[in-house]
Amino acid sequence: MTKGDDAVRKRQNKAKVKKFQQKNSSSNVSARVAAIIAAKQRRKSGKRRQCLSKDTLRFQIIAELKELLGFDEGMCFSLPTPDDPFNDRHGKKEFQIKETKKTMPLQADKKAFVKGKSAVLKKGTDSKSNAKVDHPEQISKKVTSLKNEWEKSATFMDLKGKRSFLNLGGTELLLNGKPAVDGNQEQAYEFFDCPSKFLILCLNAIESALCHNGTYNIEEEKPLFVNRWGIEFWKCYSSGKDIIETSGSSSTVEHIAWMVSTAADSIARNEKEGLLFTSPYLLFLVPSQEKAAKVRSVCKPLKALGIHTVSLHPGAPLDHQINGLKSCEPEFLVSTPERLLELVSLKAVDISGVSLLVVDGLEALCKGGYLANVNSIRQSISERPRTVVFSDCINNVSVPAMQNLLIGSICRLSLNDSIASQSACILQSVYVCASEKEKLLKGIQVLDHAYGNNNCSQPVKVLYVVGKDGKFQKLVSALSLKGYSISTGSNCMLSEVKNSLDTDVINRPAVSIIDKEHIDTAELGEYDVVIIPDFILSIENYVQILTNMARHTVKGVMHSFFTKDDDAAHAGKLIEILEQCGQAVPEALRDLSLTSTMLES
Repeated sequence: MTKGDDAVRKRQNKAKVKKFQQKNSSSNVSARVAAIIAAKQRRKSGKRRQCLSKDTLRFQIIAELKELLGFDEGMCFSLPTPDDPFNDRHGKKEFQIKETKKTMPLQADKKAFVKGKSAVLKKGTDSKSNAKVDHPEQISKKVTSLKNEWEKSATFMDLKGKRSFLNLGGTELLLNGKPAVDGNQEQAYEFFDCPSKFLILCLNAIESALCHNGTYNIEEEKPLFVNRWGIEFWKCYSSGKDIIETSGSSSTVEHIAWMVSTAADSIARNEKEGLLFTSPYLLFLVPSQEKAAKVRSVCKPLKALGIHTVSLHPGAPLDHQINGLKSCEPEFLVSTPERLLELVSLKAVDISGVSLLVVDGLEALCKGGYLANVNSIRQSISERPRTVVFSDCINNVSVPAMQNLLIGSICRLSLNDSIASQSACILQSVYVCASEKEKLLKGIQVLDHAYGNNNCSQPVKVLYVVGKDGKFQKLVSALSLKGYSISTGSNCMLSEVKNSLDTDVINRPAVSIIDKEHIDTAELGEYDVVIIPDFILSIENYVQILTNMARHTVKGVMHSFFTKDDDAAHAGKLIEILEQCGQAVPEALRDLSLTSTMLES
């Protein structure tokens, strides 16, 4: 072997050893780990979200949920299934045990939290707000507290084995997140006993961020998880109806937190079913830039869970907002009406597929002259969105605006027990008549007008509140001659009316009549129009009818008829109620009150 060949072999062996050492060196492994950590940090910061596909983004959200729920990197992460909706068993199969005891149907339908199990969050701080996340024991206490609060607030019971929308605190929620329109579209329902675990996770993230920023003090306020208003809102939202909030104020932090968390939960349910959204899911209309910043600050913690929020207002340049909307697809859109219309006209944003519309600060929108803009925005949405209206002032100007926004059946939501709050959107009409004949003719004219102006698919329901006297028989005869069919309840004790009616008026408009003594047992919430032909009621009964009628519509009307001789004593108290509710007071009623005061003095 020559000397040259030996030198070549030595060099080759030296190169192989060097390559082997580089392969097993700790520096190369550290670089790879550092690259993984850097990619994870970029993913958490959201810098790569705008350039990623929706499938890739979904996998990143799942990875972040793994970290929030306390799963290790080596553990197997499984999604919820119909058999395990809250993923309490983490994908493990449950042993099948033969049941010997027959279970009740109601207990079998309920999907509740498993006792002793809850969402387990990883110890440490949140990536967006650096706020400490609650310990699993604290979350378990919150779950137990919400269950107790939920059972106390249950108001709807199951009748004759038929499941109602709100049954013992439970709710039938639409699987695709969209309600049936006026009962014409059949949808599949799923029964839920409490809000989902993802909704709870959203509330916990918002609460932690607000506590860290100092805008929410959990020691002074109740946790968002057991907020009474939020529980009532979730019930109304799950019923599939539009919601009107009549407490007399605009939305608060607690209100916003529950609304955006419920919307985020609806998005998660729809994506689980394979439905994707090309337009923003939630459109939150606000009257000012300050309100828009407040709403966005509440929504900001949800970005870590894949919910992106964009705020649009005149305080920012229009070109800057157009470029920002081109680079992202927000799930939530918070905007003032005038700026949103500008962007829609420039085709910078598409709101045709909005599923949830929230209108906040209706009084400020009315004073600012933005009602026309709100109606234009509502018409730009092609489908019928779920609508939530916060009415901070009920008057003759705001009522027509709410009637244009809220179409169909509604839910009234208010924790305020005042007369103005409970009777919001109900128009009170008072007529002062000179004689009994004029009163009877005027009452029939009101009835004809109620049926003639009904443009809805659902028939209008009219209720007469009468007394047992000779005047009542004249009313029945007059209604029969006009072609109306009269229906009475079992408590009215007016069987003689049915015998006096002809049998060929079955298909004619029906009018319900009830005796004033049975007001306490009547279902007044079903009636759109209530007529009191003779004001023989007390003011307490008047308030009872006013606050209980038309619970599912914003077009309720209550008509009362006065005579100068018999009803002058009630004029003063009735004027106080009309002014308290922001209703117009007829001049004839004021004159009747002054006359009554002068006679008493």
